[in-house]
Amino acid sequence: MMAASDPRQEGGTDTEGTEQGPGRPRVLSATRVPYDDRPDRRTVYPADTDDVARMSTWLTADADAFRDLEAMR
Repeated sequence: MMAASDPRQEGGTDTEGTEQGPGRPRVLSATRVPYDDRPDRRTVYPADTDDVARMSTWLTADADAFRDLEAMR
C-alpha cells in the first residue's frame, strides 16, 4: 500500500499512466475519500479534464485495491 507521505494518498498526480496521443503521457489525479463506517474509496481521473468531462472519465474502487507501481515491479 502507499505510504502516508505519498502525495497521491489524499489527492495529487501520478505521471505514470497511459499515453494520450503520440508521445504524450497522460497525467492522472487520484483522490482518496475516507469513511468511518466502510472502506475508504479512491477515485482516479485524468488531471487535464474539465469538470464536465470528468463526470464521465473516472474510476472509483476501494482504496486498498490500489498498489504502488514501483513496489509491484
